[in-house]
Amino acid sequence: MSFDVVIIGSGPGGYVAAIRASQLGLKVAIVEKAELGGVCLNWGCIPTKALLKSAQVYDYINHAADYGIEVKEAKHDFGKVIKRSRDVAGGMSKGVQFLMKKNKIQIIEGFGKIKSKGVVEVDKDGNKKIIEAQNIILATGARERELPFMKIDGEKIVGYHDAMVLPSQPKKLVVVGSGAIGMEFAYFYQKMGTEVTIIEYLDRLLPNEDEDISKTMFKIYKKYGVNVMTNAEVKAVDKNSDGVEVSIETKKGQQTIQADIVLSAVGVQTNLENLGLEEMGIQMDKGRIIVNQHYQTNVKGIYAIGDITPGPALAHVASAEGIICVEAIAGKNPESMDYNNIPSCTYCLPEVASVGLTEKQATEQGYEIKVGKFPFSASGKAKAAGVSEGFVKVIFDAKYGEWLGAHMIGANVTEMIAEAVTARKLETTGHEIIKAVHPHPTMSEAVMEATAAAYDEVIHL
Repeated sequence: MSFDVVIIGSGPGGYVAAIRASQLGLKVAIVEKAELGGVCLNWGCIPTKALLKSAQVYDYINHAADYGIEVKEAKHDFGKVIKRSRDVAGGMSKGVQFLMKKNKIQIIEGFGKIKSKGVVEVDKDGNKKIIEAQNIILATGARERELPFMKIDGEKIVGYHDAMVLPSQPKKLVVVGSGAIGMEFAYFYQKMGTEVTIIEYLDRLLPNEDEDISKTMFKIYKKYGVNVMTNAEVKAVDKNSDGVEVSIETKKGQQTIQADIVLSAVGVQTNLENLGLEEMGIQMDKGRIIVNQHYQTNVKGIYAIGDITPGPALAHVASAEGIICVEAIAGKNPESMDYNNIPSCTYCLPEVASVGLTEKQATEQGYEIKVGKFPFSASGKAKAAGVSEGFVKVIFDAKYGEWLGAHMIGANVTEMIAEAVTARKLETTGHEIIKAVHPHPTMSEAVMEATAAAYDEVIHL
């Protein structure tokens, strides 16, 4: 079999690249060893959002009295919550299968490896076949990273994959790591009734976010009843008949916590083993494949996209890279990615969304800045909806009005961040945001109000 493009991996980078390549008239095949859609669709982005929605609904019911509604003895069925999440993921996977068929993309099951230039070997249960390709795109993604003293066993020490399908709800859960994965699972399990402890090695939750976001999230999670430990290092995890005993080093000294399960949420590790990279002489650095602006490696005809390259390990980044990659292959000379304008989202409640520079980063880079902040407690829509926690924070260059960064915490902010991403792409200034009429009452008014605050023109504060 011979193709114009063969893609190894069918996650949000691989399958999107395949569809775009087909639209451009290229003959395409995808090699996949597991489920179509990859981790994001089957074990990441989509099913976790289904779990979070169930937790949010349950939390709403438990606080129905706040809205003047009386609900007696609300209960949840943990097994049905898990099943709904899996059903959502399964439906989306079928959707990807439909898109593959619609776009005449051949799916080849098995583990793909580059054998030589233009040649991919696919191994399925020991049966090997050879595929020829003018262009090969590696889109093999990443998996959960393991700490050497905290090996994932799927029972007492789990990763995100296991945390989505636990056979029963733990009474006590320790979450190690407070990035997006850790925070989302902490929210889900806490709202479902589990006693949750978060352990973060650095000095604040969501350490990649603006410091104001971290401080607000810390207060909110403490109010939820989550035990939050920052500046804390897990030194050992000992399994016993009752579950696990976690030894933690803090500024106050050594502590131990007994729990049913430990969730390891300490990042991801790239899937680069046995792909033929070393044999082909493909250059790598710090566990990532080095690529140019069109994602070609140092070997002509071999490309890499998504988590295995140096950019942010995010689904929307992988998809955008895949499109740029195949458009370059098709001779379209696409615009290269602006990695300074990539939105980041965390889907616990309140949600967190950000793009661009934090206030600290902007100052460190020498900008004279204008900072505006608008709390949702001053938003009519947020108050009416009962979701008045959080704020929108914006940062502008005082000299030219360039929108340097936006940082949001609150309900629906993962939907709102796109305004900042688009405006920054269009080089929109702060004054233009203020003069763009925003609908009332909406959560998104807070973006305009925060911008007005930066220029001392805010009305509702």
